[in-house]
Amino acid sequence: MRSRLALKERKGCGLDIVQKPGFNKWGYSKTRMPIRLRLALWYGTLCTVLIALVSLLGFSAYTRGQYQTLDQVLVLSANHVAVGWSESGTSYVLEADISEIQVAFRLYDSTGQFKRGSRLEPPLEHIQPQNVLEPDNSVYADPVAQLLRLPWTRNEGAFLLQQGQDGQRWRVYVTPLIKGYETLGYLEALTPLGLLDASVRWLATLLFAVGLISMLAVFGLGLILAGGALRPIARLIETVQQIAHSTDLSMRVQPIAARDELGRLSVTFNKMLENLAKASDFQKRFVADASHELRAPLAAIQGNLELLRRYPDMPEADRQVALSEAEREALRLSRLVADLLVLARGDAGMPLRQTHVRLDQVVQEAIRDAAHLTEGQRLETHLQPLWVYGDRDYLKQLVVILLDNALKYTPATGSVRVELKPEGNHSYLLVQDTGIGIAPEDLPNVFDRFYRADKARRRDPGGSGLGLAIALWIVERHQGSIQIASQPGQGTTVSVALPAE
Repeated sequence: MRSRLALKERKGCGLDIVQKPGFNKWGYSKTRMPIRLRLALWYGTLCTVLIALVSLLGFSAYTRGQYQTLDQVLVLSANHVAVGWSESGTSYVLEADISEIQVAFRLYDSTGQFKRGSRLEPPLEHIQPQNVLEPDNSVYADPVAQLLRLPWTRNEGAFLLQQGQDGQRWRVYVTPLIKGYETLGYLEALTPLGLLDASVRWLATLLFAVGLISMLAVFGLGLILAGGALRPIARLIETVQQIAHSTDLSMRVQPIAARDELGRLSVTFNKMLENLAKASDFQKRFVADASHELRAPLAAIQGNLELLRRYPDMPEADRQVALSEAEREALRLSRLVADLLVLARGDAGMPLRQTHVRLDQVVQEAIRDAAHLTEGQRLETHLQPLWVYGDRDYLKQLVVILLDNALKYTPATGSVRVELKPEGNHSYLLVQDTGIGIAPEDLPNVFDRFYRADKARRRDPGGSGLGLAIALWIVERHQGSIQIASQPGQGTTVSVALPAE
């Protein structure tokens, strides 16, 4: 199965990129349509639908208007002949040459028998006018125009369509000839639809051609516009690929001058690269420092065990010294691993078990636990009852860390003062000592992991430099702040502010 998949792995920035069949090395399907083409298709489809809708409405309105105009001409012409025939029994229109308007007439008697026609009588079959006048047979050239036709003004006549032997359609209007209450006969007015039908077909072809050309133009223009808009993203992808191949986090995306989403994307991506580079450097430095700190106690333990193995008959006093040193380094190693575990959990975002905590009681417990660390220093306390919302165990660890640091760097003749007081919306924990102090150039780095000033290394060579880093993490997870003020040779004051309840 694995051989069939032909997996390709590339390591970069601490991640393994696995290429699967049908996907590129970034995890995108090779058969997926590009965004540029999808945008062009969406724009083209939307514009095509709008153009088709507008064209259909315009075509229907034009068709309806033309055929209704023709119907009106037939009605007016027929009414003119009918008035003359009803009043005088004849009409000059029947004898005149009206080929310019292309309207022909036929007369029927009261029984529906054909009597005579005009000079422009078409070669069409005669109708039965009584039957035609029963329903309304008005028919238009296209179904859309029929649907959109406005209600026709009611009259005594009726419309129908006839088709000649040459295939040309004729529009027919039939109306009765009435004088008083007597029906004298029927009049049929006819006009050919060949020219109008041809113009309607030509218009339909023209609209289709214009719509097709417009669709292609919109699609092409959409490709061009989408390509231009997505060009910065293409450059962004190219830079990302180069970074992934080279694992060089110092590279940056070329900034986009436009103040839009793409411009903000380039700025955000460069900021992300900057943070990744810092995180990578911090990780490398942390691993190197942790390896160095772990190596020292392991080397001491290994050396003492090797000494005991090689000299089994050594004096008891020397044996006890070797065992004590190995035990001391093992405890140091255990504390270091425990501190690293706390920081690892913090980096992983482990949640705190927060409850309502009586902070003064936590401080008193921490002072009792740290009492065995004193070597003659005076412990002074001034605690006020205060409540906070947080993790009791981590708050106690915070106080122990601060007391341990204060006692380590304070001489036996000095003192350590612990004060707890409210101020505004915060509870303040102050740990003040009269120890060796911290040099000004070291103060900005005291919260860095594994950082230890030279004086601290000389006074406590077994320390790890993780205590204040853990203290900072605990304070930040409790939405608080921590500050250190120190003067070399005069002492150090650590101030912790926690939100009070």
